[in-house]
Amino acid sequence: MTDDASRSAGNVKVTRDDWLDVARDLLISDGVGEVKVLAIGERLGVSRSSFYWYFRSRKELLDTLLAEWEASNTATFVEYAEMPSETITGAVCNLFRCFLDERLFNYRLDFAVREWARRDGEVRRVIDQSDARRHAALARMFERHGFAPDEADARARILYFMQIGYYALDLHEPLEERLSRVDGYVLGFTGQAARPEETAALIAFARDADKRSR
Repeated sequence: MTDDASRSAGNVKVTRDDWLDVARDLLISDGVGEVKVLAIGERLGVSRSSFYWYFRSRKELLDTLLAEWEASNTATFVEYAEMPSETITGAVCNLFRCFLDERLFNYRLDFAVREWARRDGEVRRVIDQSDARRHAALARMFERHGFAPDEADARARILYFMQIGYYALDLHEPLEERLSRVDGYVLGFTGQAARPEETAALIAFARDADKRSR
């Protein structure tokens, strides 16, 4: 049976992605302890037997969620850190796009996985490996633009830990207020002022992403 095939329960058809979508929503809203087969089935309006068409166990479901998180959030983060740019300020503006479009980087999922890691040593190891990949990508970004390895490492840590802390504090800034600080953030992270066209492109991207999310 293929992954995208569907099975019906009564008049309701569900797919593997349906199970994963609800599981992900529960992970984000209620934590990993509430990601249960019965609870997901109730939300989908199907019996739990439907679950076993797609997953051998709850553990396989959780492993799939974790793998998806790593393949989406971390892979996207690294991709945007490695985007070509003439300047380090442009490179940082490229990276900021991840944080302004939840389709690229789901920060709620990122935080939920970090909470999960507090209770599971295996997930903690995956988080640590992911953080190391992200930090390494940022350090390489700074090095590509002429920063010495020690300084690149420090600036990468400052940028990354600030962003993770931003999510941990669950700040709710209006978009325009957040965008008003872009020039200051870029200057703080790089020691250089962004070109006007770099900031303008980022702001236009952010506003467009905000419209799509409504």
